[in-house]
Amino acid sequence: MQGIEKYIPVNHKIDYLNTLLRVGFDVIDIGSFVSPKAIPQLHDTAEVLENLDLSESQSKIMVLVANKKGGERAVQFEKIDYLTFPFSVSPTFLQRNINSDIEQSLILVDELNELCHKAGKELVVYVTMGFGNPYGDEWNMEIIERSVEILKSKGINTIPFSDILGDSTPEKISKVFSVLIPKFPDIEFGFHLHAKPNDWYDKLDSAYKAGCRRFDAVIGGLGGCPMADDNLLGNLNTRNLLEYCIENGITTAIDQKEFEIAEQKLLKMTKIN
Repeated sequence: MQGIEKYIPVNHKIDYLNTLLRVGFDVIDIGSFVSPKAIPQLHDTAEVLENLDLSESQSKIMVLVANKKGGERAVQFEKIDYLTFPFSVSPTFLQRNINSDIEQSLILVDELNELCHKAGKELVVYVTMGFGNPYGDEWNMEIIERSVEILKSKGINTIPFSDILGDSTPEKISKVFSVLIPKFPDIEFGFHLHAKPNDWYDKLDSAYKAGCRRFDAVIGGLGGCPMADDNLLGNLNTRNLLEYCIENGITTAIDQKEFEIAEQKLLKMTKIN
C-alpha cells in the first residue's frame, strides 16, 4: 500500500488485511514504523495492528523499520513476528534510501537484532541491489558472499535479495542463488522482484530453479521503487506467482476463493475517493 498516493482509510486497510490473513500466505507485510514523511500511507500501522484478527490464521506478521526508534516501537506489538531492514551492498542506495552507509547500517542491524531477540521476534535483512548496481558502486560475487557472511555472523537467518530497479537478468539471478544457497545452507534466502509486466517470468523461473523458495509478491503488482524512472515497473504480482506455481506443479496453501475476494477488495480500496 505504501506506493498508493491517495490515502486509504484505516478501516479499509484493516478489512483488507484481515481478508489476506484468511488467504493462506506464510508471511504478510502489513506496514512500517518509519517517518510518516517518508511513507505517509502507513502512518497508521499501530492502529492497523491493534485490529488484526489472527485467531484463525497461520500467517506471520511482518513490518518494515529503518532505524532503532522504529525498531523500539515495533517490538512492543505482540502480533508482530518479523521486523525487516533494508540493507544494501550499495553505499549510494543506502545514502539515498535511509541516509546511512554500510558501516552504520551494520551497527543498526546489531541494534535491531538485539531488540528482536529480547522481544522474541526475528530480524529479516534484505540485501538490496543484490543482483547488480546501476549507480557505479562496485559489485561482484565476492562482495555479495562477504555481506552474507557478515550478516550470518550477526545471527541473521533470513536474507531476501532485492531487485527494486528491475535491472537484474535471469543469468545474474541464477548465479547469485546458485552460489549462495549451497554455500550457506542454514540461511533462508528470498527473492524480492520489481519487474515489468512482460519480464517477470524468466527472472522468477531462474530464482526458483536455482533453489530459492521464498518469494515476495503484491496483489495487483502495486507499488514500486520511487528511485525507478520506469512507471511500468512494479512488484511481482501475486497472481503471476500463483500461476507460475500451478504451471510448474508447485503446491501452495493458498485459498483461491479468499485470494479472489482479497483482489476485489484491493480494487475497490484503491478507487476510494
